[in-house]
This record gives sequence, C-alpha cells and structure tokens, in this order.
Amino acid sequence: MDKTNSNSHSGRRKFLGTLTTGAAAMGLAGLVTPLQQLHATPAPTITGNIDPDEWFKQIKGKHRIVFDVTKPNGIMPFAWPRVFLLTNAATGTPEKESSVVVILRHEGIPFAFEDRIWSKYNFGEVFKVDDDATKKPAVRNAFWKPAKGTYKAPGIGEIAIGINELQESGVMFCVCNAAMTVYSAVVADMMKMKAEDVMADWKSGLLPGIQIVPSGVWAVGRAQEHDCRYCYAG
Repeated sequence: MDKTNSNSHSGRRKFLGTLTTGAAAMGLAGLVTPLQQLHATPAPTITGNIDPDEWFKQIKGKHRIVFDVTKPNGIMPFAWPRVFLLTNAATGTPEKESSVVVILRHEGIPFAFEDRIWSKYNFGEVFKVDDDATKKPAVRNAFWKPAKGTYKAPGIGEIAIGINELQESGVMFCVCNAAMTVYSAVVADMMKMKAEDVMADWKSGLLPGIQIVPSGVWAVGRAQEHDCRYCYAG
C-alpha cells in the first residue's frame, strides 16, 4: 500500500472511530447548536409528511402494536411487524384490521433513508451495519425494496419484510427528528460540512412514506396513547 492510501485509510479510521461514539463525540459544548436548533424548530415537516399528531390518528385497528427500534438488530425490526400481521391473520384478524407502528430512533434511524444517504455518509460504518453478502459495512439500505426471496425463515420460507412491503401491508414508519438533528450535526462536524446542509440532505433522502416525528420517545408516548402495545425491537 502506498503512503497516500495509508494516510487516507488512517484518517478514515480516525474519522469513523470518532463518529461511532455518537453525540458524545461532540461533547456538551458541541451539542449546544443542534439542541438549540431542535428547541427552536416546531413540528417538523417535509414534503409528503403531515402533522405528527394527525399521522397517529390513522391508528384504528382492532389489534395495535408499536415496535421501538433504537439500534440496528438484524432482521428483527422488520420481521416482527410481519410476524404480528401473519399471526393475527391466522387467528382471524385480517391485515387491514391490525395497526402496526415502527419507530426508528437513536441508532435505528439509518433505515429511514435511501441508499444515496447510506453511501455518502458511511452509514454502515457509523451505525455498525454490515452487508450480509459482503460482510463489510453496508453502503445501502438492505430493507428497502429487497430482491424477491432475499429474506427467509427456517420452517416458514420466504418472508416479505422489506420496508416497502410492510408499508403495502399498512405498517406505519416514523423517524426521530431529535436523533436526525443530533447525528447530522455530529456527521457534519466530522466531515467539515454545515450542519443545516447535512440535515437538509438527510431529509431529502428519506424513504417514501416515512413520517418525521419530534422525537422517538414522543412517538412512543403517542402510540401508546392510541392504545398500541409496546414491543422493543432493537
């Protein structure tokens, strides 16, 4: 390996090592700006999103559950919603009569974004998500429009657990604005970019149908106010 590549890899490792410590890498002083921005920003909106409280009013199913995704946890954040729907259907409640909410917060937020964001901001390394095929840090969101047959379960067979497939079954996905604000500021600081530019880019790279909510814990509370039973999903 030549000296240039060696220096590049060394710098990259240092950069990623700092990033993976999350918000703590910035220290209290470094968190002031993103937290002030969060405090000053009312209900977050982007094209296609509605008022978060109105969004939760869509929960009207006979059986209701909220899956709390705080970090990557293999296939489980996406397998469990499908299992909930399948087993309710098997016991007499069709998909359309069940309500499922998945909250992507804290280190679980990368799944709310398109491949472009994963690649540009090294999400696989930042959030410690490996590609199952290459065993290297992922550069894409493996749960957005996966190829048919990608996911199978022993004794069950193929399972449709892509985010798009779950959305087609009525599963509601939301992402934490507080985590987006803090993590985008951390990434911006490390990449010598403007925090507001990174945040704007992340918002532009949200997957279709993903609702921004003020915070993940806010969403957990709202889901339970709408009679959803709580399930930790990673």
